[in-house]
Amino acid sequence: MDPSENSTEPRAEGPAPERAVSGPAASAPPGPPEPAVTGAVPTEPSAPPRPRGLRRWAMDTRPLRRPAYRRLWTSTIVTAVGSQLTAVAVPKQIYDITGSSAWVGAASLAGLLPLIVFALWGGAIADAMDRRTLLLITNTGIAVTSVLFWAQAAAGLDSVAVLMILLAVQQAFWGLNAPARSASIARLVPEDELPAANALGSTVMQTGQIAGPLLAGALIPVVGLAELYLIDALALCVTVWAVYRLPALPPLGAAVARRAGIREIVDGFRYIAGHAVLLLSFLADIVAMVLGMPRALFPQLAAETYAPYGEGIALGMLFAAIPIGAVLGGLLSGTFSRARRHGWMVIGSVVVWGVAITGFGLSDSLWIAVAFLAVAGVADMVSMVFRGAILLSAATDEMRGRMQGVFTVVVAGGPRLADVLHGTAGSSLGPRTAVAGGGLLVVVVMLALAAAIPALRRYRV
Repeated sequence: MDPSENSTEPRAEGPAPERAVSGPAASAPPGPPEPAVTGAVPTEPSAPPRPRGLRRWAMDTRPLRRPAYRRLWTSTIVTAVGSQLTAVAVPKQIYDITGSSAWVGAASLAGLLPLIVFALWGGAIADAMDRRTLLLITNTGIAVTSVLFWAQAAAGLDSVAVLMILLAVQQAFWGLNAPARSASIARLVPEDELPAANALGSTVMQTGQIAGPLLAGALIPVVGLAELYLIDALALCVTVWAVYRLPALPPLGAAVARRAGIREIVDGFRYIAGHAVLLLSFLADIVAMVLGMPRALFPQLAAETYAPYGEGIALGMLFAAIPIGAVLGGLLSGTFSRARRHGWMVIGSVVVWGVAITGFGLSDSLWIAVAFLAVAGVADMVSMVFRGAILLSAATDEMRGRMQGVFTVVVAGGPRLADVLHGTAGSSLGPRTAVAGGGLLVVVVMLALAAAIPALRRYRV
């Protein structure tokens, strides 16, 4: 539904455990708030006096004062809602054709492999070419795919094979797009605004996951299934225009002739292995999602544990609770987005996620369970904000695309692995035991990693 570079070995220098130096700041001169050509990070002091009272809790919107970031963020709003229309339409059409949920699941897997392959390759490409150009190409490709989705639905092909091919192509374009989009943020805002920029973007994406399906459900009886694809395609035209208005974002530094092959992808993994804070940021998300994402058990819990509340209502509340909590966390991100100890924020948020999931697994009341899931959503938002900020600030610009490619794979793959793990554990141990046990494992494993490897604890900006 969801979703490049140097042929030499990774640079030996990297961020010191206590302090990271971002690539653009190290290799590019200060520039104006919206650079016209190089896309270098603006470096002038940008923080206003610290807000007081209730205002300090409100979302930090400083990045929106920068026209280039504002355009990228605006395009994200359109994409977040429009992509969910297609995300609802594809499984609905497949189910209408086959009457089988198994085919719906198969289609999801058909999109996963292209996403993984092209996200890794797309990260290498994003480090080797102008990221604005790559965004233009990939957003145009996604828009054309949406038009083809509309054409097959309007023509009444009723072909699952065509749908799965189009889905695979769309996910390939998304895999190429996501690393370039995320890596570009560090070129559009200064380092101290990275958490705020990530909070703005993550809040929009979570809001889209709530509003998009609701809008799709309301529109299908009115305009029909085919038109959802067309609306998404038209919305993507706005995204392409917003990206066109961005400044050029070519590779920084002396290395301008870069490749984007297997060796460069491998170099990215070596770079992660050689920088403990980056490795821990990925492991933190894997621990939280694989061990503690219980969505595969929501249907069983709604049908058994929370059946007295109404199975349909319970299921809807369970699926909506985490995104709602994440949006709430984003809207109240003013305080934590200004935190300096990014490593501790990641550790603390993953631990809170684990505790909240454990509480959810032990809850007999639907409303208490939803409250725990909402807390987990807030924790997930905090984790996303600071893991994203670490990946952008602790990696040099020539590696940021590949870091974001791996990040895209982890974010897409972790919950799917969790579905398999929790589905199996829930069948053998019972859903509540599987959920609570997974939450406890998150807490134990995260604290053990933090104790064993101090790099994340020490990391601050």
